Amino acid sequence: MAITIATWNINSVRLRIGIVEQFLAAEAPDVLCLQEIKTIDDSFPRNALIEAGYPHLAIAGQKGYHGVAIASKLPFKTVEKDDWVAMGDARHLRVRFEDGLLLDNFYIPAGGDEPDPVANPKFDHKLKFLREMVAWGDRRRKTEKRAIVVGDFNVAPLEHDVWSHKKLLDVVSHTPVETALLAEVQVSHDWVDAVRHFVPPSEKLYSWWSYRAADWNAADKGRRLDHIWVTPDLAGGLVSTRTLREARGWEKPSDHVPVMLTLEI
Repeated sequence: MAITIATWNINSVRLRIGIVEQFLAAEAPDVLCLQEIKTIDDSFPRNALIEAGYPHLAIAGQKGYHGVAIASKLPFKTVEKDDWVAMGDARHLRVRFEDGLLLDNFYIPAGGDEPDPVANPKFDHKLKFLREMVAWGDRRRKTEKRAIVVGDFNVAPLEHDVWSHKKLLDVVSHTPVETALLAEVQVSHDWVDAVRHFVPPSEKLYSWWSYRAADWNAADKGRRLDHIWVTPDLAGGLVSTRTLREARGWEKPSDHVPVMLTLEI
């Protein structure tokens, strides 16, 4: 069977539930993974998702900050939450579907503005989080052969994942230390970058555009921060991916757009 999974940093699910409903009505993915939901579990708009056809919900919420959720047409066998870097932040959810497929949804720390772990605790937190993910991948590599990881990784790893490689080398999200660590995370579990499987690394591709630009589309100073990776055993089933650039122009948009994968499992 084919399954379509979408990942989207929604930047407040309650504020933007209208475009979530719009997206689900138009695209109808089987699973929607959200990041930065910015709400506690009890305030999550469950009814809107259920009415849209997504009765299976996993939520890791936090008041005003962070938070991730998974809304699915398919039932979960198990739901788990990990506390990364022992910070108590709601940045992760893991679900296993009834066929054994494993899905992890991450909101990796943004890291603040200064790419110095000594001067900037937020950047230090981000680097520690990525290092923990390397160890996590190493632990699971031999046991989890049918796994998917998605989310806002807050790292644009490749030269053409940013609008200017040279100008952003000292900007958090594209610094060499971050891109090197994300590469280690990828190697740790032999993850396959599903989007770049279809879009060559030589082609510019973004999933985030700053609110600061007067005209985000004309300036086109984007970064590819949102990712979908699969284990090698699933790579043969990759069917297609889409990055919905047009969503950045919707009413009350997130600064991120949905990224989608269709996969034969």
